[in-house]
Amino acid sequence: MDAIYKEYNFVVSPKEPATEILIAELGLAGFESFVENENGVTAYIQQQDWFAGIIEDIAILKSSEFEISYQQKEVAQTNWNSEWEKNFEPIEVDGLVSVRAPFHENKKLQYDIVIEPKMSFGTGHHETTHMMIQQLLALDLENKSVLDMGCGTGILAIFAEMKGAKPIEGIDIDNWCYLNSLENATRNNCKHIQFFEGDASLLSKQKFDVIIANINRNILLNDMETYTKCLNNNGFLLLSGFYKEDISILDTEVIKYGLTLQKTLERNNWISLKYYKS
Repeated sequence: MDAIYKEYNFVVSPKEPATEILIAELGLAGFESFVENENGVTAYIQQQDWFAGIIEDIAILKSSEFEISYQQKEVAQTNWNSEWEKNFEPIEVDGLVSVRAPFHENKKLQYDIVIEPKMSFGTGHHETTHMMIQQLLALDLENKSVLDMGCGTGILAIFAEMKGAKPIEGIDIDNWCYLNSLENATRNNCKHIQFFEGDASLLSKQKFDVIIANINRNILLNDMETYTKCLNNNGFLLLSGFYKEDISILDTEVIKYGLTLQKTLERNNWISLKYYKS
């Protein structure tokens, strides 16, 4: 039997960065697929995972900075790929990296990452993913061990392998992300990535030359000690998933473990930080 879904159509003003925040909060609440449009975003959750008060704790809906209205209805099984083909646009990073769906033209850039666009997290459209690709572009990853925490669709782990990194581990707490990462790694012919479903508690004695953590601020703060313990000397910690206003609290936490801030990127008030461990 086809699954029954609840569809929420959100009208958002101003659209950015509110839409990205809304998608992130809805994802944590259990919504599994999103289609952005010119007015906001349409979000889907399976009927079996839905309950009447599911969006009462979505903080951004109570924010005075944005106007967000919504309507909901029940829908039958949706063809997500068909929906994405109508809305997903390929992107380019610094004229060197393309992130596209299988149905998009290959622009023949130096790095071509093909991601099945089944959800909005980690497609490269989000500012944080874009900046993390920029951070990785600037690093020599040849034969470097890499950890991608909160790997989402696996895009950053895949790009690290394209730049010569190995071995690579990707971890995400969401089962869908774990499965989609496996699928996308196969699609991009990756040979040196292992994906795991879980969180930072999976990390024990592993050591990495580069750790990527594109997650929200609170998780970064909670897991920072673990990340730094797993980072080799002369290694790099790349952080994103937070706003400009969060820099000081994150920097205070990171420098407690002896790391030095080397590079800051900003994109529409989102931030990416690169730290070095001597």
